[in-house]
Amino acid sequence: MRLTTALTALALAPTALLADAHSTPVPVEYGARPAYLVDKLPDGDLKDKLASCMGQTASKSDFSIGHRGAPLMFPEHTVQSNVAAARQGAGILECDVTFTADHELVCRHAQNDLHTTTNILVSDLAEKCTTGFTAAAGEEGASAECRTSDITLAEFRTLTPKMDSADATATTAEDYQGGVASFRTQLYSDGADLMTHAESIELFKSLGAKFTPELKSPSVEMPHDGFSQEDYAQKMIDEYKAAGIPASDVWAQSFNLDDVLYWIKAEPEFGKQAVYLVEWSEGFDEQDPSTWTQDFAQLKEQGVQYLAPSLNMLLTNKDGALAASDYAKKASEAGLNLIAWTLERSGPLSTGGGWYFQSVGDIITDDSDYLVALDVLAQDAGVKGVFSDWPATVTYYANCMGL
Repeated sequence: MRLTTALTALALAPTALLADAHSTPVPVEYGARPAYLVDKLPDGDLKDKLASCMGQTASKSDFSIGHRGAPLMFPEHTVQSNVAAARQGAGILECDVTFTADHELVCRHAQNDLHTTTNILVSDLAEKCTTGFTAAAGEEGASAECRTSDITLAEFRTLTPKMDSADATATTAEDYQGGVASFRTQLYSDGADLMTHAESIELFKSLGAKFTPELKSPSVEMPHDGFSQEDYAQKMIDEYKAAGIPASDVWAQSFNLDDVLYWIKAEPEFGKQAVYLVEWSEGFDEQDPSTWTQDFAQLKEQGVQYLAPSLNMLLTNKDGALAASDYAKKASEAGLNLIAWTLERSGPLSTGGGWYFQSVGDIITDDSDYLVALDVLAQDAGVKGVFSDWPATVTYYANCMGL
């Protein structure tokens, strides 16, 4: 089997990986980054506490969630990216779920991202893309759109994954493959393996991790060739049931509240941990309830237990310091379990942290603010878990703080 071959080649642990890896967890190592971030912290209680844990034994934590694996350095949603995340102690791993032309479920961040996350534009499948490559001309940047629904599962398996990127100045499809962000690397891209959703379940189980699949919004009109939104939502859950995964190990996510409510009604055991994802939108003020589009009491009445807002919704500037937002506090007071996304996706923070930190960009100074933000999320906002593009940082913090 393709996935089994990939696992064997990776040599996940010094000893052979047992079939029931929940009793044989992958060894966890922090690597250099957490200590690097601690060193950058200004003197104070947080630095003292985190520095005191430098010699601790690393262990897996469910507070640490791998966002597409560990895509700061590995191609997202690949076997290798998720193995790296598990080695960094992520207790929960993510497969963003979308579907192919023959309605098979695969791991991709979006149904229409194949042109930036794989080699499809320089493969024999380029002609099947929704919109082929268009070269940059004048003020118009290069463009393309290739969807998983443009190809079958068999064709999907022939693609080679790469770091998510595109060179908007490209005049050829080959040059369009570039544009990798300067804070990422291509050192670990060679030989990476794509995954179906079912294969991700097999892999994550073998790594001793739990599961947080996200049902992605289709780029095609639904129903698609008779495949309805409910069929899509149900098929994702069915693949966990077929693999014998207990519902208590699965946090199914969606930005579509109707998906979450469907799981609550149709699959109540899985619905107990269904996660409603929300993000910053224009006009939102994390301190002004009149700008909030979520009614926390209503969500609870509908059976929603988990709410996952973007970082910018949970953080605010309080007298020149990072603090938990009123949005975060009110959601928690309403009894919603909060999950935060996504730490370490912004690259170096010396310029304010971009979209994820836009509510506090004026007080973000350097990369040590990743740890300050993490501390605020955990201690003040009371989040139950944090997605990260480099899970070792969250794992180190969780281990040190006893989370």
